[in-house]
Amino acid sequence: MTAKQFFDWQTGGGTDDVMRLVDCLERADIPWCAIGGVAVNHWAEEPVVTQDVDFVVSAEAIDRTVANLREAGFTAERFEWSINFKGRSKVSIRLSTEEFYHGYPSRSIAADVHGILIRVASLEDTLRGKMKAWAESGRRQSKRLKDLGDIARLIENHPHLWELLSNDLKARLEPPGEN
Repeated sequence: MTAKQFFDWQTGGGTDDVMRLVDCLERADIPWCAIGGVAVNHWAEEPVVTQDVDFVVSAEAIDRTVANLREAGFTAERFEWSINFKGRSKVSIRLSTEEFYHGYPSRSIAADVHGILIRVASLEDTLRGKMKAWAESGRRQSKRLKDLGDIARLIENHPHLWELLSNDLKARLEPPGEN
């Protein structure tokens, strides 16, 4: 079974939704990139299956992105800091509208994640995004623990990132190479 087939099996046909998302963004020439767990899966040695695809676009492209995705058959629901899209699969697609992420697309790279060609946030941006998510005290504990695990995965695979961690994170994680 290929990585793409496994992802498709885990997400009830999510490959099609993700590929339609990518196609919509690329055809419209919208600066964008995946963030969160999808980006971590690119940068970490061992990917973890996720049914969430979090992404960002340049600030001026948000309305155009919503229109293009609706035209492609996605439904959209607006929230304070995101716009959530649903296609035909179990994949949850979330466009973050937070200003914090607006510069990410300009530093993104092309990547193969689960056999799907997409754009992902740079390594440093991926870490910064996970650190921000982990620091949000209002998030559920299970989400914060996953964020902490994702940060640990990034540090294990890219030890030089240790220096970018806050003191609070350094107190919770082992320095790279110490286990």
